[in-house]
Amino acid sequence: MRALIFDLDGTLVDTVYAHVFAWQRALAESGIAIEGWRIHRRIGMSGGLFTRAVTRELGRDLSPEVAVTLQRRHGELFAQLLPERRPLNGAVELLRFLRSAGVLYGIATSGRRPEINASLEALGVGEEAVVVERGDVLRAKPEPDLFLACQERLGVRVEECYAVGDAVWDLLAARRAGMLSIGLLSGGYGEDELSRAGAFRVYRDPHELLGSLDELGVLP
Repeated sequence: MRALIFDLDGTLVDTVYAHVFAWQRALAESGIAIEGWRIHRRIGMSGGLFTRAVTRELGRDLSPEVAVTLQRRHGELFAQLLPERRPLNGAVELLRFLRSAGVLYGIATSGRRPEINASLEALGVGEEAVVVERGDVLRAKPEPDLFLACQERLGVRVEECYAVGDAVWDLLAARRAGMLSIGLLSGGYGEDELSRAGAFRVYRDPHELLGSLDELGVLP
């Protein structure tokens, strides 16, 4: 039996494009114009890594103070754009099935509390679940820290874990952690991109993953 470690945004909840719009507006308010597709390619990184990567791509230098302000403004705009979180197709059913079947799972996200709380509530994830967020580790994706911290809390070996994510940053982090990874198309990346990043299998969304657990060997 294997354990499953899930990313959150774009993997279990439909929040990716709200993040894109929130970042775009926050950057525009600071006089930084950027196309939405460039932002989308960076979703999945932590806020700090995101701001450094985007501004470096644009040839801009940001002070640490401005970067923190951008992250805070992004959080405010995101909450305004998406006050209610919508689980992706099959996400609630997938987590419910894993609990009932006795399959270990956890969530490892580059997001922070309290921003992620509404998403966890929409998924029916309670205090008993293993959730590792950005504030729990030194480095965010594509570094492996989030997945490794979640694996340790679950009490399983690295080789017993599948990491499930929608972005290449999730899959790169999984490779660095030494885990097999599963890609989902629900975050907007293409199947070829996820496969090239190292995905062992690629599914449309949590619903298709739920129907494919037997082929992954995760059932007790």
